[in-house]
Amino acid sequence: MKRALAVIALASLASFATAGAADSDATAEATAAAREWLSVVDAGQYGQSWDEASAFFKQHVSKSNWERAVGDVRRQTGAMKTRELESAQPAHQLPGVPDGDYVVIVYRSSFAAAPAATETVTPMRDPDGHWRVAGYFVK
Repeated sequence: MKRALAVIALASLASFATAGAADSDATAEATAAAREWLSVVDAGQYGQSWDEASAFFKQHVSKSNWERAVGDVRRQTGAMKTRELESAQPAHQLPGVPDGDYVVIVYRSSFAAAPAATETVTPMRDPDGHWRVAGYFVK
C-alpha cells in the first residue's frame, strides 16, 4: 500500500471562472467515484476494487498484489466505522505520475482497530472520460 494514489482583465477573469466551475464539477465527479470505489473496498471486495480502478493503477499493481496488500492493511485497521471528507483538491501534475486530471481526496476515518486514520484516495480521469481511482493510502 505504501508503494502502492493553477491580455485583458475581463478575459482573464472569465477564463478563471470557467476553469473554477470545471474544477468544481470534476471534483464532485471524482469524489463520487471515490466514494463508490471505497464502498467496494469496505465490503472486502478487493478484486472488484482492482477491476474498477484506473488503467494507470492496473498497469502498476497486479490484481493479486493489490488483493494481498489491501487485505493486509484492512486486517490491521479492522472494519470501517466512519469516514469524513476533509479535503478534495484538483491537480494536473503529481509526483511520479503522468500529467492528467486528478483529485486528491483526504478523509478523516475511523476503523475498528485504527480510530484516528487518514485515507487518501486519488481518482484520475481515464482516457474514456470516467473517473477511477489511481491511488489509495491509509495512514
